[in-house]
Formats: sequence, structure tokens, C-alpha cells
Amino acid sequence: MSTDVRTGTVRTNVPARLDRLPWSRWHWMIVIGLGTVWILDGLEVTIVGNLSGKLAEEGSGLSITQSQVTGLAAALYVAGACTGALFFGWLTDRFGRKKLFLLTLGLYLVATALTALSFDTWWFFLFRFLTGMGIGGEYAAINSAIDELIPARHRGRIDIIINGTFWLGAALGALLTVPLLNGLPTNLGWRVAFGLGAVLGVVILLVRRHVPESPRWLFIHGRADEANHLVDSVEAEVKRETGKDLTEADNWIEIKQRKSTNFLEIAKTLFARYPKRATLGFALFIGQAFLYNAITFGFAQILQTFFDVPPGNSGYYFAVIAVGNLLGPLLLGRLFDTVGRVPMIAGSYIGSGVLLLGTAWLFHSGVLNAVTMTACWCVVLFFASAGASAAYLTVSEIFPMETRAMAIAFFYALGTAAGGITGPLLFAKLVGTGKVGDTVIAFVVGAAVMIIGGLVELTLGVKAEGKSLEDLATPLSAEHAGIPSQRDAGTPAPVTGGAPG
Repeated sequence: MSTDVRTGTVRTNVPARLDRLPWSRWHWMIVIGLGTVWILDGLEVTIVGNLSGKLAEEGSGLSITQSQVTGLAAALYVAGACTGALFFGWLTDRFGRKKLFLLTLGLYLVATALTALSFDTWWFFLFRFLTGMGIGGEYAAINSAIDELIPARHRGRIDIIINGTFWLGAALGALLTVPLLNGLPTNLGWRVAFGLGAVLGVVILLVRRHVPESPRWLFIHGRADEANHLVDSVEAEVKRETGKDLTEADNWIEIKQRKSTNFLEIAKTLFARYPKRATLGFALFIGQAFLYNAITFGFAQILQTFFDVPPGNSGYYFAVIAVGNLLGPLLLGRLFDTVGRVPMIAGSYIGSGVLLLGTAWLFHSGVLNAVTMTACWCVVLFFASAGASAAYLTVSEIFPMETRAMAIAFFYALGTAAGGITGPLLFAKLVGTGKVGDTVIAFVVGAAVMIIGGLVELTLGVKAEGKSLEDLATPLSAEHAGIPSQRDAGTPAPVTGGAPG
């Protein structure tokens, strides 16, 4: 990759122009083009979890156990996601959001298609890792692009709802596995399931081609004219759609353009300049990773082991908790912009942790069956899903623009490595013993870590609702231009400024 960059010091009102835009069809294009990636991730995780029993059967074409599918294969998928997030996150900050969200989706497509063609266990493991790499890279590229394109007053609810669509994919994946497992031969159904995931990815890629580069990334990386032209075209489109003139964007920021940000500066920014925010990011990511891995990766195995649910029917149950997960962000999302980030994030983390402890107690008491256990999980994950989505929102908006994708990648990778690699290995082993007490331990661990994340949010959370990204964390390029922060009203039009709306 290469980028033609000319650097200098410029003054721009591009962020203010983007933040004051009314909601429009252009924003819906962003949501549809970028947000659909979480459907793919949900599809992937759910397909593997619900196919675990069939993959372990004689005649599947692979010599693999159910615990290997829900344990080792799941851990490799998450390890790939962590690796991809870090590698592609760095490339995203260096070469732009658009190049990377096309590249990472392409990697996902190829790796998923090759997973469907697995002829041996090692092949299956390898391409689960590479599929994870593609999805991990997507998290960094997509979250940074969405937050930089969506107006500040809508950013919280839109980001949370988009992240929550993971569970739309999960519901689709769960329902998809039922006819594929029950209606097709053992060695064919799971291959078709992975193949359909690749087909869905192709459709998303076709839509995504029309999503533009982030104007914020463009003006910092020496492409001020391109950023200005892009925002001009969006403003013209919005005015045609609404039939109204736009208010004047009179907040300006002066920045020194740059080609890239090195790892040393990124590390210093995250840990020396914002140590409390770094601690917050870790706590939120580790908490949601442990809670979800305590439930989802071993979901089918728990139903089959303790409630005698046939392997081909677990998809029905998973579809129910997927709906609960999807409804959480949809119904609670707007409250993160109105009630506020801190009370909503802390409440969803602590509340879901307490509810999971209650579920563990009921499970240990032997009063639950497959239906009531699923109902309990559904309530727990209604709140946990909104909180988990807010973790991605938090780390994408509380660090400077130049480090945004890498910050998302870093916290996702380390937090998920702690909860997403350790979790599946630990929980698969606990559930695999077939002992109620061991499975209860898995639930208690997930709940405790989630509650701790909520307490950290209460202590260190940032009130980011309705605020511009540049006000939450001054761009490093603005400081290098000689000012700690510049939001001047009524200054003359800068190099990158456009005509007022």
C-alpha cells in the first residue's frame, strides 16, 4: 500500500461540519455498509457452537471431538481475531479506514470458504484462525470509521446498536444450523453452513464499496482537499434530501498533518497520557469477554450434557438468547446518549453479572430445565449485550484520532486474549466434566469479572455523550501544531474549511 501525502499545518472545521449534520440516507449507507460485519461474526461463532456435536460425529469428514471444537478451535478463532486486530489496526491508522475494511472482509471471505472445504483437523484449525484474523481486523477498521462518520449526538446509540447486530447474525446462524444438521448428511451440512457465511460476506462487500474514507483521517494525513470535497458532497446531498439549509459550523481546529503515528507514540498516548482510560478499556473488554465465553462457546454442550437436548435442536434455544442479546442494544441504546455513558455502562455490566450469579444458583439447585435455563440466559444477556457493545464505543471515542484504530485493536486484543482465549479453554474443560458444580464455577467466574468491569466504569468512566471526538481527546496533530486544543468560534475559513451550510 502507498499513500500520497503532503504534510503541513492546516486549520479545519471538518469535524464540526460532520457532527452538525442531520440524520440522512447517507448515514444509513454507512450503517448498512459497515455495521453488517457483526452479523458475520455472530454467524461464525454460532455456527461453530451449534455444529460442535455434528462435527464430532462419525462420518463428519473430520476426526475431532466436541471439546476441541468449542475449546481449541474457538480459542484459535479468538487468537486469530486478536492478531488480526493488532496487525490490521496498525494498518488502518496508517493507510486509512476504507482500504482496510475492504481487505479484512476479503480475508474473512476466503478463510471461511476454505473452512468449508476442510479435509483434515489441522486445516479446520488453520482456517478458523485466519477467519478470526479477518474479523479482528474488521473490529478496528469498522469501529473507527463509524465513530468518525456518525454525528456526535447519535454516536452512542448507533455504535451500540451496530455492535449489537452480532446477535442478529447469531440468531440467523442458530436457525440455519437446524435444517442443515437435520436435513443434510453429516459430512455436508456443516460445510454448507460455512459456505453460506462466505456468500453473505460477498453481498456485504458489494455494499461496502460505496462507503467513503473517513474525512477526519484524510485531513490529518495530508489529503485536506479530498476531505473537504467529500464533506461538501455530503452536505449537498443532505440539503437536497431535507430541503433545508445547514447551520454554520464555526468550530475550527488547527492540526499538523502527518503520514503515520509510530508505535512508541501510540504506547505513550495510551499508557502514559491516559492511564485511567487504559485501565477502563481493559476492565470493560475483559469483563464482557469472560461473561460471554462462560455462556456462548459451551452453550450447545451445556444443553446436550445437562438437559439431553439433541445436537440438531440446540439452534432453536440459541436463537432465543440471540434475540435477547439483540433487543438489549436496540431498546437500551438511546439511553447511552440521554441518561449517559457511565450510569448505563456500569448498570448493564453490574446488572448482568448479578443476574448470571442468580442463574448459577438456580442451575446448581437443579430447578432449571432447558427452557427456563435459556430464559435466564436471555435476561442476563439482554443487559450484557448493551454493555459489551458500549466497551467498543468507549475505547473508540476516548483516545486521540491518530491512535483510534490501534486503541480499539489493542484493547480488543488484550482484553479478548485474557477472556476469549482463556475463557473457551477453561470453560470447555469445566463443562466437559459433566459435573454441575464445575459448570457453576464457569458462570461465577464470568459474572464476577463482569461486575468488576462495572465497578471500574463507575470509578473511571468518561462522560462522552453528545461530545465531539476532538473534545473528548485532543488530536496529537493539534498539539504538534502548537496548541493543546483549539475550538475557535468565528475564525476565518481555514485551508480545509468549506462554505458554511
